[in-house]
Amino acid sequence: MAKKIFWDDPYLTRLETHVTSVNGKNVTVAQTIFYAFSGGQESDTGTIGGFPVLEARKEGLEIVYTLGDRHGLNRGDSVAMTIDWERRYRLMRLHFAAEIILELAVQNLGPITKIGAHIAQDKSRIDFEWGENIATSFPMLQDKARAIIGADQPIVSAFSDEAQERRYWEVSGFGKVACGGTHLKKTGEVGEIELKRKNIGKGKERIEIFINA
Repeated sequence: MAKKIFWDDPYLTRLETHVTSVNGKNVTVAQTIFYAFSGGQESDTGTIGGFPVLEARKEGLEIVYTLGDRHGLNRGDSVAMTIDWERRYRLMRLHFAAEIILELAVQNLGPITKIGAHIAQDKSRIDFEWGENIATSFPMLQDKARAIIGADQPIVSAFSDEAQERRYWEVSGFGKVACGGTHLKKTGEVGEIELKRKNIGKGKERIEIFINA
């Protein structure tokens, strides 16, 4: 099982590791900085041994990486792993922007239920069961979010159960939430946010979240 270095240091963009298994196009490695799609957060993009990663997916606690047909890698080979930092950092910022808005919605809007989420490089979104126009709450959500971001508070990210790789993030005085994504060091890194509303069906509301460049 790969050691997830992206939790120890989500700012690391290059890692020397070695291949632990090869099954056709699919490989596993001893350590990894390459996040695989999970919890709504999209996978990183990058290379292993100079070969582009076509897919990264979780299989239990392992991460399997799919490369091209002619990668030629064998078990035990030393390889360099790289990730696209610009993409990773935007995903981290949009991820935590979504975490802030979700936690504020839960804290301030009463019985509201999250039914979906997705974190991409251009925007993040959260879907709710909610019988009202959620845009009426945007001034409150944006003001509170800007206060948290502007305070530039530390974000603690750690294991709640290391054996099962269950993790959480915590901002003192704001919230502690189960989450296994990659996280920023401080709330101020999120930057300015913008919220947009989309109705996705009766009794369902979507908040789309955008950040500055």
